Amino acid sequence: MARPGPWWWLWYAVGGRLPARFADWVLDDATCRTWVARHLLRTAVPLVIVSAPIVLFVPGPLWVRLCGLLLGWLVSAQFAIFLLHDAVDHRARRAGWPPGHAQAVRDAAARAERERTRARYRARYR
Repeated sequence: MARPGPWWWLWYAVGGRLPARFADWVLDDATCRTWVARHLLRTAVPLVIVSAPIVLFVPGPLWVRLCGLLLGWLVSAQFAIFLLHDAVDHRARRAGWPPGHAQAVRDAAARAERERTRARYRARYR
């Protein structure tokens, strides 16, 4: 599986489409155990890019700029969480996977984990 370099990842984080050679990595990114944290990290990247110039160059008291940025970050985090599944599925579709494929892979992994847990429970308590 080809992993994108730092510049490709930055492009991906701000919403760009990766070349087809990274399609497997995009699916892994959308279905691995830490897919929610990865999505939230990707959401934070454009915010950092926008926040730095605001803190450095916008006139006014620092506390006002920081409070404004905090509010923006909180609203952005709220939308990132609300749109979590749709945004990640959209990234997988843009990489060439069929609609709903990432969710199906996550569901299969969760099903397998539930079966392993159920088997451990039965082995111990029955």
